[in-house]
Amino acid sequence: MLNAGWLETFITLCDVGHFTRAAQQMGMTQPGVSQHLRKLEAQIGHPLIIQQGKSFTLTAQGEAVLKLGYERREQERQLRQSLQVDDPDRGEVRIACSGSFALPLSPLLLPLMQHAPSLLIHLEAAPQATVLEGLKQGQFDLGILRHDPAHPRLTSEHLGQEELCLVVPDTWPETVSFDDLQKAGFIAHPDGFAYADDLFALNFPDEFIGSDGLHIRAFVNQIGQIPSPVARQIGYTLLPRSGIEAHPDRARLRIAKLARQRHHQLWLVWRKDRPMAARMRGVADIIRQVAQRLDQE
Repeated sequence: MLNAGWLETFITLCDVGHFTRAAQQMGMTQPGVSQHLRKLEAQIGHPLIIQQGKSFTLTAQGEAVLKLGYERREQERQLRQSLQVDDPDRGEVRIACSGSFALPLSPLLLPLMQHAPSLLIHLEAAPQATVLEGLKQGQFDLGILRHDPAHPRLTSEHLGQEELCLVVPDTWPETVSFDDLQKAGFIAHPDGFAYADDLFALNFPDEFIGSDGLHIRAFVNQIGQIPSPVARQIGYTLLPRSGIEAHPDRARLRIAKLARQRHHQLWLVWRKDRPMAARMRGVADIIRQVAQRLDQE
């Protein structure tokens, strides 16, 4: 059996990518980290890293050992949680959702965390594919998806839907033409092109030739900052309603009226083999509140 201490040192080294920082994080010396690595390599019978100056890359054997280490970490975490009393105010809850849904969700989780100092909530904004894969692998306790995964290892609950919105400055008229949009320019973002193909093909079938034909005014990668240029009269953007309502400049934004609307479905998903613990139920109730509010707006 692999030495647990050496394995943990190796995982930490891979996580931080630097011997000195790994030593600091583990309360060790840098030679101590190197010694643990050499002992683990001797136990495995293969080199685990290839050093390149101050950096390093993993060998094929190193990648396999790292994967095993992560699996052991997860098994230990599950064991610790299974031994705990089902206390709604204690333990860890890991949530994954889109960045736009995280914006209204995050502030509502804060009172719960203030009330329960022993409750650790990890909220991760991630692409839909990452959320789904993380749920299947047990990396997340709760996830919000735009579709029912219909997977044998997962349980899902339909929460409602939220509108995909065309966001323009508040000085614009309620209805706009595709020519108006092209003149102003698109504030693009990673999901924006797919949103455009979805919403514009529905509403401007004669003028819209695909998202690759859009006039791009700017590209923003931070979900909370995407509406900011629009609030300052620069271009327009496309976002789910959750990405707009929590923005500090909401009063300077308008949701343009379109002939045909598009909605994203919202599904709460968790592992079927893990009954929802009390701490998860409290968080799930808050997620339902957010979804209900978005569905009514």
